[in-house]
Amino acid sequence: MANITLGGNPIETTGNLPAIGSTAPDFKLTATDLSDKSLSDYNGIRLILNIFPSVDTGTCAQSVRTFNEKASKLHNTKVLCISKDLPFALARFCGAEGLDNVESLSDFKTGNFGKDYGLTFKTGPLETLLSRCIVVIDTDGKIIHTEQVAEIKDEPNYEAALKALK
Repeated sequence: MANITLGGNPIETTGNLPAIGSTAPDFKLTATDLSDKSLSDYNGIRLILNIFPSVDTGTCAQSVRTFNEKASKLHNTKVLCISKDLPFALARFCGAEGLDNVESLSDFKTGNFGKDYGLTFKTGPLETLLSRCIVVIDTDGKIIHTEQVAEIKDEPNYEAALKALK
């Protein structure tokens, strides 16, 4: 499990992020139109998984905005913004902000994504939500970069995620 902090207070996740070089675990997440999405829906496309607790917090919202801006410049790459927020909240946020270069997906139905990727909060006030992480997947479905953000209030290292795609 990862040992991270929220406001300096220690919290734990259910596991660790998948290893670099491993095959990305499949997932079934819910899109803002309530359709199901799985990893196979993105075959042949590079993916940046921007994972966070809730789009209704400042840092999470900023990560979606920042990746939306940067995603427009990426070739054959999609940014998937993943949380346990309801699809309606994700659609409302992206619609109100005019964000159309990212795709929002929710793990609200089963929580299996968070479990399979080892990033669900196990302790602390955000228990059962997803921790702030980045996972970059290449066109062959291999993980080429991960980041478990050590302090949940901090933004991820955007440049490191983008550099992994070069």
